[in-house]
Amino acid sequence: MISTIAAAAMAMSAVVLPPAGPPPPGEVTAELVTVNGSGCHRGAVAVTVSPDNTTFHLIYSDYLAAVGVGTRPTDFRKNCQLSVKVNVPQGFTFGIGQVDYRGFAHLEPGATGTLRANHYFQGMSATPYLSHTWQGPVDDGWLVTETVDVGMPVVRPCGEAKDLNINTELRVSAGTSDPKTTTSYLAMDSTDAYTASVYQFVWTRCPS
Repeated sequence: MISTIAAAAMAMSAVVLPPAGPPPPGEVTAELVTVNGSGCHRGAVAVTVSPDNTTFHLIYSDYLAAVGVGTRPTDFRKNCQLSVKVNVPQGFTFGIGQVDYRGFAHLEPGATGTLRANHYFQGMSATPYLSHTWQGPVDDGWLVTETVDVGMPVVRPCGEAKDLNINTELRVSAGTSDPKTTTSYLAMDSTDAYTASVYQFVWTRCPS
């Protein structure tokens, strides 16, 4: 499923700068500043930048919403709120052009699972929430891709060290399934960078 963010919404607080290739390898780093939410905690989330500086990856190790046998009443909804500091060399800035969210779903017939997500730079307008729902029966890995209209990503202002705030939520409903005899869950767990949530950089050059 691909959700394209409306150009008008993305234009809010956007800075139009000419596109550029990524900075040289080794000159971009990312670190988690804050980790909050019922679905994540520090130590259960990691961030890495790809060697070619085209993407960064969020790797979750304990992010799962569930209903049914063996679950608690609050397990049906889990959320994660992250603040990521991306350090870039002088003369560069960036936006996010695409996000790939990955995980696994086991939904009994009649159950549903929903992913909601958005991101924004500190102090700037948030992107609209992406929302995707799966209908059971499902027992498979999943991929949801969020894309931004070409040329319209919200770009971090040049020279400002604004963190990137990332919000995600997983929700599972038993629906017409029987939670007394079955269990349904939706997970955004990752085992390595290849199954992580992947954020694609859009690089631009700042005015000299």
